[in-house]
Amino acid sequence: MPSFRSEPILWIHVAGLATLPIFLVLCLLFLSVGEPLLPMWMELFLVAAIGIVPLLWMQLRRPFYIFAILGIALKPENLTERQRKILCLINTKLNRMLSLLAAVLLVWVLWHLYQVAPMVANVAKFLPQWRSLGLLLAALAFLASNLFLQIPVSVARILVTNDTDFAAAEPLSLEKIKQDFTILGVRVNQILPHLDLEVKTEE
Repeated sequence: MPSFRSEPILWIHVAGLATLPIFLVLCLLFLSVGEPLLPMWMELFLVAAIGIVPLLWMQLRRPFYIFAILGIALKPENLTERQRKILCLINTKLNRMLSLLAAVLLVWVLWHLYQVAPMVANVAKFLPQWRSLGLLLAALAFLASNLFLQIPVSVARILVTNDTDFAAAEPLSLEKIKQDFTILGVRVNQILPHLDLEVKTEE
């Protein structure tokens, strides 16, 4: 029987971490637009609030349903027992702690980006120099950064779970999944094709 680590959706979400630097660079670029309108702490607060609070609130209250990508979600009733065990391990206090730590880390990164932003102002000269627009776009880029850190961190914790702990996990019921997870996207019967792994031996 294939290991739970062979679940393709886990690796797709972990691979999303590669987009994190792109969105952080965009955030830096937008932070360099125009002259500050508000005190530093207020601008940082606005960008951080938009970029962190919605996702962190979701992860702490009703974690993201990971069997979803690009606006398409696998129907909870179509999940296998293994997939329902994976959700059991995501909906834990440890994962909530990791989400909180990831948010704190990104706030620290944002503070440094804000300090560096004036040094790259010349690069952003091609953009409209409206500070309010720059802050809004920076907040949206920071929101995307948070998304592509929060979900991979949550999934990575599953990948390092040992086989014994995974075997002991109780598959979540359909009602529990619908109640405890944020399911985003159009619900479909299948997202990825099933891969039948066969082990051939030589006789």
